[in-house]
Amino acid sequence: MQMSEIHSLQTQVLWASFAACAVFGALAQRTHFCTMGAISDIFNMGNWTRMRMWAMAVGVAMIGFHAMAWLGWIRPSETIYAGARVIWLSALVGGALFGLGMVLASGCGSKTLVRIGEGSLKSLVVFFFMGFAAYATMRGMAALLRSKTVDQVAFEIKAGNAVPAWLSPMFGLDPGTTGLVLALLLGGGLVVWALLEAEFRSSADNLLAGLGIGAVITGMWWIVGHLGFVAEHPETLEAVYLGTAGGRMQALSFTSPMARTLDWVINFDANTVLTLGVVSVIGVVAGSLAYALFNRSFQWEGFRGTQDTALHIVGALCMGVGGVTAGGCTVGQGLSGISTLSVTSMIAVIGIMLGAIMGLRLQLWLLMRE
Repeated sequence: MQMSEIHSLQTQVLWASFAACAVFGALAQRTHFCTMGAISDIFNMGNWTRMRMWAMAVGVAMIGFHAMAWLGWIRPSETIYAGARVIWLSALVGGALFGLGMVLASGCGSKTLVRIGEGSLKSLVVFFFMGFAAYATMRGMAALLRSKTVDQVAFEIKAGNAVPAWLSPMFGLDPGTTGLVLALLLGGGLVVWALLEAEFRSSADNLLAGLGIGAVITGMWWIVGHLGFVAEHPETLEAVYLGTAGGRMQALSFTSPMARTLDWVINFDANTVLTLGVVSVIGVVAGSLAYALFNRSFQWEGFRGTQDTALHIVGALCMGVGGVTAGGCTVGQGLSGISTLSVTSMIAVIGIMLGAIMGLRLQLWLLMRE
């Protein structure tokens, strides 16, 4: 493959990713898909509708990912979630910090981008503080602290992080078949659980959120893992996934991409390369904005007061630090990571949920004080 063909293919990957992320933004805006909202609905009202949306999306993405792996379209062992080292403390602590932050900031990273598209200036402030904190945790002072503390506590699974890789020898099956069986059982179980409630089934938006968001995650795995895969790059002679920042297969995530977006804007020059993360951030905002204008729901929104501002800034900082420490956000670990059946992703999601509950209790305490 010639370099001209590489550049052309990379452009296709980035445009396809932009389109998929725009669909994500529009769907999330229309259906109010939100992990923090799902946890909040259960905590405050005992309503499980949005959690069923999330469960269905995870189930669809899981089945889609492992079906493609079984067909040989993608290589699960080459995702960013498949490493042998399980940084469980980073995932748990970072996840808890992210979960706390997303409650204080009125939504996770993806919800922040969706709300920017709806006209929320609050979310624009959250974006800048979250991106700044994420960048500092990737490369700055917080990165040194992270690498010297929680990242040191880990254990290794020789076969890799993904459950099918280390379970397959026990069943005498290849990892692809094991993954598909597990995905059908676990992912299918989540879809069935979501559909068991008649009220959930009766709403087109609920089904659109679960099926649509899950399909977008699956689509992103195909775009990056199949369309964007080059077995031998003409310059490095190594396999590479075009459009990604590190050359490894990934789907959607929003914490590190926010940092990369700020970096791309601030340090832009003639040699700056557009990556999947930056395109993802822009795509979600564009999709949400387009739907808000179409639906006439676009409306400017600002902070209610000093405390509201402070809580959102603190929440944004917590999400930036926590998301990078955990290796992803509610989408990066909660949808993309879980779809691969990664152990670290499962731990991170537990951390996020625990952190969100702490945040909701803190909000309740603040409300009681008032």
